[in-house]
Amino acid sequence: MRIGISTFVTDDGINPAVLGRALEERGFDSFFVAEHSHIPTSRESPYPMGGELPRPYFHSVDPFVALGAVAGVTSTLRLGTGITLLIQRDVIHAANEVASLDLISGGRVDFGVGVGWNREEMRNHGTDPTTRGALLDEQIEALKEIWTKDEAEYHGKHVDFDPIFAWPKPVQEPHPPIYIGGNSPAALARVARHSAIWFPNAAPDGEGAQEQLKMLAEHVGPDAKIFPTTTNPNAADVLDTFAEAGVERLALGFAPQPEAESLRALDQLVPVVERYR
Repeated sequence: MRIGISTFVTDDGINPAVLGRALEERGFDSFFVAEHSHIPTSRESPYPMGGELPRPYFHSVDPFVALGAVAGVTSTLRLGTGITLLIQRDVIHAANEVASLDLISGGRVDFGVGVGWNREEMRNHGTDPTTRGALLDEQIEALKEIWTKDEAEYHGKHVDFDPIFAWPKPVQEPHPPIYIGGNSPAALARVARHSAIWFPNAAPDGEGAQEQLKMLAEHVGPDAKIFPTTTNPNAADVLDTFAEAGVERLALGFAPQPEAESLRALDQLVPVVERYR
């Protein structure tokens, strides 16, 4: 089982290029980056994990800019978005961003998407929270058209465009792997609908890991893939459960910190990477 990290890149944390190079040097598999374009000051939407909203949510760097910097200083590290709030982005621009990153990285992109939770944030982007799931489904379908067709068009209720030329195309064929974030039945249905990989919230313990595997098998199918995460790299029950189930890749939650602290924290995680390699 290959181990990566899932984190925020922030304006006051380690430079993403430095972190990416350090990850590759230490044998990590992947670097997944979260995103929030902004956080409305009203704070009407409660933080899904409970309590106060952590500071990195207010300070996150654009994931494609960050991963573009990482692509230039690495050669094997997988570059993931975990997750892109696609419902807050123009789908044609997003298709170009993902394909461009896949091109300059030599085909190393893992594209994670989700519907998000901050309703005020999505409203600021002109997105109706009540139809965001339907919008995301159409956006995923439209992305595949743009990435795989020389003359792409899409006509849906929420996404609609006549034939277009759009290059570059992704290096990976037919397109970069798509990951669906979220733990709801709707998220699992979306995984099945788009033949995607499930990117659930962090499993709290071994029992939670087993429950995620069971949900995936029941709602998607026995051959469905999961990209699990854990915020506790010392939770052997979580890691062992996924490893014994044949999970190929997993991400450790990694708190954004300044450079010296980040590098020390990575060194402490190397034994975990080596144990499951």
